[in-house]
Amino acid sequence: MLSLSSIQKPVQAEMKQFEDYFRDSMKSKVPLLDLVMNYLIRRKGKQMRPLLVFLSAQLNGTISPGTYTGAALIELLHTASLIHDDVVDESYLRRGFFSINALWRNKIAVLSGDYLLSKGLLISIENNQVDLLKIVSEAVREMSEGELLQMEKARKLDITEEVYYEIIRKKTATLIASCSAVGAKSVNAGEDKVQLMKEFGMAVGIAFQIKDDIFDYEASGKIGKPTANDIKEKKMTLPLIYALNNASSQEKRHIIRLVKNRHSNPEKLHEIIQFVVDKGGIRYATEQMTVYKDKAINLLQEYPESPAKTSLLDLVTFTTTRSK
Repeated sequence: MLSLSSIQKPVQAEMKQFEDYFRDSMKSKVPLLDLVMNYLIRRKGKQMRPLLVFLSAQLNGTISPGTYTGAALIELLHTASLIHDDVVDESYLRRGFFSINALWRNKIAVLSGDYLLSKGLLISIENNQVDLLKIVSEAVREMSEGELLQMEKARKLDITEEVYYEIIRKKTATLIASCSAVGAKSVNAGEDKVQLMKEFGMAVGIAFQIKDDIFDYEASGKIGKPTANDIKEKKMTLPLIYALNNASSQEKRHIIRLVKNRHSNPEKLHEIIQFVVDKGGIRYATEQMTVYKDKAINLLQEYPESPAKTSLLDLVTFTTTRSK
């Protein structure tokens, strides 16, 4: 059974050192801000993004000080985006803990996110890593575009499969792609390798998001977020899009009406979920996830065998077989 701790082994020492580096990068002279930063550090997630940076760097060369800067930059900007997302979504929980806006209210949460954004910019400039900043800044821009595109489409519920892929590429995959690209760039890999690693991260990110969307239709208690959460938020994901495309006009109108008007009613939610299952939405989404998983694996085949390559391949498998 794959685990993140086993995948981390080739860069275990560097990841341990990164924890101190990242903690130092968040420090502030303002007591309130330091309190918020310490709260964030104590509740950090799986750290898959810095892990991807370090493994990509090791695959393409020797881990350098720039690798630490790049990993910290991504984590700072990613954490800032999560804080801002919680404010926008009026969400009061993050990974089972109270969000920053739940504990300190919106104004402090927004300013804390702004602080992290500025620290990310500064750490790049102070370490002369403008190239890494450019990669990550482009990803942040696309993330914002993806969020706004999804909000625009959620009003009409007219998302096609093509638009769905554009949204998840921008919202999720582009940041993961920036991790693998930054890793390669931080060890002065050639532009062809940086681009290859970016494509690898993009494929991993799309597979990751499709897996996340499939979770929405899993049995309650199996995963770390409420069942049918996407439906409640009127998010059109791949399983539902496919099911609607393979339904009669009458069925389609009925389901869309349920999603629009009764998306919090348990019975109606069950009806939508059953509709998606019956129309093959879960099966289709799983097939598409496998396509991107295979693409990611194939992109690494030109690299010689190494512990870093093995861990990256395992990370792809872990992403698509995880239980939450």
